[in-house]
Amino acid sequence: MAEHQKNTESMEGIFIDVEVSDAVANDAELAAKLEEVCPVDIFDVNESDRSVAIVRQNLDECVLCNLCVEAAPPGGVVVKKLYDGTELRR
Repeated sequence: MAEHQKNTESMEGIFIDVEVSDAVANDAELAAKLEEVCPVDIFDVNESDRSVAIVRQNLDECVLCNLCVEAAPPGGVVVKKLYDGTELRR
C-alpha cells in the first residue's frame, strides 16, 4: 500500500501546475475568492493566517476554466499546461 501511495504522490501535477504570486497568496480576500471560484478545489484557505495554498493532488483535475486567472490581478495566478508548455495568464 505504501508503494501505491508513493507512486500516486509522484504523479501529482503531471499535466497542470498552478503558480500564485506571494501578493495574492497572502491576501485574505483574494485567497477566499480563489477558493470560491475553483470548481475542482485546487485552492484552500489556511484558516490560521487566511493565506491560500495549492491542493497539489487536485491539480490535474483542472478544467482550464480560467476563473482563477480572472479572479486575480494580472500575473497573480498562472496555470501552466505542462503537456504543451503553454500558460493561462493575464
